[in-house]
Amino acid sequence: MFVSDPTLIAGAAQLGIELTDRQAQQLIRLLDELDDWNQRMNLTAIRERPAQITKHLLDSLSVQPFLHGERVLDVGTGAGFPGLPLAIVNPSRQFMLLDSTAKKLKFIEHAAALLELPNVQTVHTRAENFRPAQRFDIVLSRAVGPVEQFVKWAGHLCVGGGRLLAMKGRYPEDELGKLPSGWKLAAIHRLNVPALDEERHLVELCRSHERL
Repeated sequence: MFVSDPTLIAGAAQLGIELTDRQAQQLIRLLDELDDWNQRMNLTAIRERPAQITKHLLDSLSVQPFLHGERVLDVGTGAGFPGLPLAIVNPSRQFMLLDSTAKKLKFIEHAAALLELPNVQTVHTRAENFRPAQRFDIVLSRAVGPVEQFVKWAGHLCVGGGRLLAMKGRYPEDELGKLPSGWKLAAIHRLNVPALDEERHLVELCRSHERL
């Protein structure tokens, strides 16, 4: 019998997300599968459950208020974060999870099938080489490197009026002065991740001709 984790439920509520019983079960099952696969391949160094809930699940869900549109691309998704947790709580949105490491995408495909997430697809490539038939409303990355590199690699994947969202730790002041031509800072948001005693910021970028 599944018993929901009170830290997860309360933390999500602090982020403005009221998890259903099914969503809470899917999120914990995701961590269980991550633990199982970690015994065979190194997917993540975070192996203690309280840290997994905070740094994998709640950290991923902290960007929920800044999603819009129907199509979301998670660039450099790794073991599926933030893409998989966000897909669980956004069943009406379509998520593409991109990574250049095949073994991590195999885990994501396994988890998406097990958790019955028809809104998740994967793509094995590098962002700069990806030319999808349809671009994305939100292009998201977590710890993919400097903001200016993220824009160069993934800016072409964003629709007109869409947003690039870069999840960062400390306020990336130096990086913001190096944005490529054609892009500007729309906003920078301080993220308060429950139970996490570390700085988190979300850099929101748009094309320079767009009105804010």
